[in-house]
Amino acid sequence: QVQLVESGGGLVQAGGSLRLSCAASGRTFTSRFMGWFRQAPGKEREFVGSISWSAGSTYYADSVKGRFTISRDNAKEAVYLQMNSLKPEDTAVYYCAAGARYYGSSYYSYNYDYWGQGTQVTVSS
Repeated sequence: QVQLVESGGGLVQAGGSLRLSCAASGRTFTSRFMGWFRQAPGKEREFVGSISWSAGSTYYADSVKGRFTISRDNAKEAVYLQMNSLKPEDTAVYYCAAGARYYGSSYYSYNYDYWGQGTQVTVSS
């Protein structure tokens, strides 16, 4: 199995930046791609972006495109979510997830086999 632990969340003012980290352990070689999702109070879980371990190919939701950047460090078995120009509507619990394969698109949460516990991001106005 794969264990995922997110860190780096916190409270920032609008326009500020945060970098979230997701450390992977266990049988990480079984995972082919990583995804970031978020869930705000009273709302459904929302896709943020994804990255492949091999090529580092990324895909972003329109709501964060141009502001957020996903990267990975294969040696450290870690993925990152750099969040710039944060807005109050970015406030949510952010989750990282790992998948071995996908059907259709990495956008769909059913493609992911493992999930982290989440880290809170709060953006004040």
